[in-house]
Amino acid sequence: MRVNRTRNFVKQYKKLPEKVRQQFRDRLALWLENSEHPVLRVHALKGELRGYWSMNISGDYRVVYYFASAEEVVLALIGTHSQLY
Repeated sequence: MRVNRTRNFVKQYKKLPEKVRQQFRDRLALWLENSEHPVLRVHALKGELRGYWSMNISGDYRVVYYFASAEEVVLALIGTHSQLY
């Protein structure tokens, strides 16, 4: 699976504390191994973000992403629950 990032995602990622960035890297590796692992709490979004998915990073942090194709995922947003929704 190819993983791409939007410009907005990259900007948000750079502003995160190092601890959260490390947690993201760990969770992304887990997601690539098993996208249905319960700790990730992956779920489809509704409303304005229909077509996007959310993955838990830690406590309040989430990643919002979408599938560009069967072999490519695009990481669109990263931040706290209140920042994203």
